Amino acid sequence: MRALAIVLLWLHVAGLGTATAAEVRDHAAEQVAARTWVIHGPLGDPSPANQGFMNNPAFVVTADGVVVIDPGSSVHAGRMVLRQIRKVTDKPVTHVLNTHVHGDHWLGNHAFHDVFPGAQFMAHPLMIEGARGGQAKRWLDLIDQLTGGFTRGTRPVIPTVPVVEDQSFTAGGVTFRILAPPKAHSGTDIMIHVVEEGVLFLGDNVMNGRLGGMGDGSFRGNIAACERAAAVPAKIFVPGHGRTAGKEIVTAYRDYLSILFETARAEYDKGKQDYEMKETIRAKLGRFVGWEGFDLNFGRHIGVAVLEIEAL
Repeated sequence: MRALAIVLLWLHVAGLGTATAAEVRDHAAEQVAARTWVIHGPLGDPSPANQGFMNNPAFVVTADGVVVIDPGSSVHAGRMVLRQIRKVTDKPVTHVLNTHVHGDHWLGNHAFHDVFPGAQFMAHPLMIEGARGGQAKRWLDLIDQLTGGFTRGTRPVIPTVPVVEDQSFTAGGVTFRILAPPKAHSGTDIMIHVVEEGVLFLGDNVMNGRLGGMGDGSFRGNIAACERAAAVPAKIFVPGHGRTAGKEIVTAYRDYLSILFETARAEYDKGKQDYEMKETIRAKLGRFVGWEGFDLNFGRHIGVAVLEIEAL
């Protein structure tokens, strides 16, 4: 019996050690408006070094509870976000909004569903459809692979409440207005205007200091989404990745997309292949060369742009 007790004690301690090792280290929430906080994640892709956490989860504290936007890439990231919320308020989470189907933004739903199963999990109808249709597993597997298994144990809690263009809802005296630009970054995108706060959550329709994939999106659609965002009467703009700032981050990202796409179209009209136009386009994008992910994504972006041009 004594030997069994020792074994059980060892297993208990080992289990605690595993749980501790699987915690995403804390990233402080920064207050960007009276009721709004943002956790600015690292800029790189998911990796063992960043524990798979690299987006910008955020939360708005209302009179009735907390509205969460994009709680991260795993149950572990979601728990970290919840720890930061608890440093601000002990109110319950009433709503969780997911800006698009890419799993680095929404797989953290798991952590919030565990604690607040009655919360409303909300997203674009096509995000819900895509997640149910295989995107959830694709992203679970991809992030697991990229993090060396760190995010394992996460299960996909797919939103059940669809939100559409120009829909609004009120939570605890705060108005959340949905913008749903068609075929922008992913084809499943929403942006969220927190009206009384003067804050616009952009999702990955805008990044600041970082470039990501465009394989699921459209240059023309994403440019239109940037123009739509710039017309919103907000003062604070929260990108999907990178620092929160003013409207200048929207126009900068639009400039990157527009310069690349229009230059690629001009070069294509001259009969050039995508690899033949890289140096011309790169020369026009000098101010973006230092952005995280530029070297990885620049050539891919030209390929996507050319395919879109050919389809015109």
